Amino acid sequence: MHRFVFERYPIRGHLVHLDAAWRALIEHREYPEGIRNLLGEAVAASLLLAATIKFEGVLSLQLQGDGFVHLMLAQCTSGLGVRGLARYQEDAERLPDAASDPAARVGDLIGAGNLTVTLETDDGAQRYQGIVPISGERLAESLQGYFENSEQLPTRLWLYADAQGASGMLLQRLPGEGGSGSQVEAAEVDDAWRRVQLIGDTLTHEELRTLTDQEILRRLFNEDDLRLFEPSPVYFRCRCSRERVAGMLQGLGEAETHAVLAERGEVEVRCDFCNRAYVFDAVDVARLFSAGASSDGGGRVH
Repeated sequence: MHRFVFERYPIRGHLVHLDAAWRALIEHREYPEGIRNLLGEAVAASLLLAATIKFEGVLSLQLQGDGFVHLMLAQCTSGLGVRGLARYQEDAERLPDAASDPAARVGDLIGAGNLTVTLETDDGAQRYQGIVPISGERLAESLQGYFENSEQLPTRLWLYADAQGASGMLLQRLPGEGGSGSQVEAAEVDDAWRRVQLIGDTLTHEELRTLTDQEILRRLFNEDDLRLFEPSPVYFRCRCSRERVAGMLQGLGEAETHAVLAERGEVEVRCDFCNRAYVFDAVDVARLFSAGASSDGGGRVH
């Protein structure tokens, strides 16, 4: 993740590229190409959004609708750890063409539905959520609608993903004008904001995928005075834990958990994000529901 600013104008930007982190995120799932690429765009977008906010917690970007893909979720921590998943009709007799189309439109996959951005602090004390309808052909267009409707800073995104990586660029206009804040200077900032968006639209998917951040900025904004900051590492991080799974089983209830135990001889819960399996035997389950039990549950992790 690289952050950059325009020295003359109140405009900032971020560029993100995921390769190993992206491949680690999808290594346990065989998504159809169109679904995989949309998930990659969502993961890149979650990183770009999180990078613009000062917080300690988790940002979640969720797409939910009535289409073939009924849920897509990308999460990013304040430390730039990401995870994500897509849930779709895997038991369908045949995949719709959009599922295998690498350039599928977001509406063809998700259908009519909403884009939700949720920001939650680590301690759960604060939670913000913004919801907008899914619109446009690309995820970036729906996100632009999110910023416009949530009355946040004017923002544009460009996103791309394939099997090898996920990339994105964000431009954002900050409050204020240059210099003394005269109307002439305000008009100059308006012109600059329009210009950088038009230039951003010339960035091709191939350039976003293959060029370094320095090359991208030189190619797009060589006439502007830019400051490029040191990069921040991005990594795959699943937040699942045995304690969380134990708490989920306690929430499920003693009767239902014991019913699964009686049927299978053990209770196995597999994380949808990282495919890690958490196994609870009869002793573990008894400890979970004993008076005053802690939620760690002991037991095994596969």
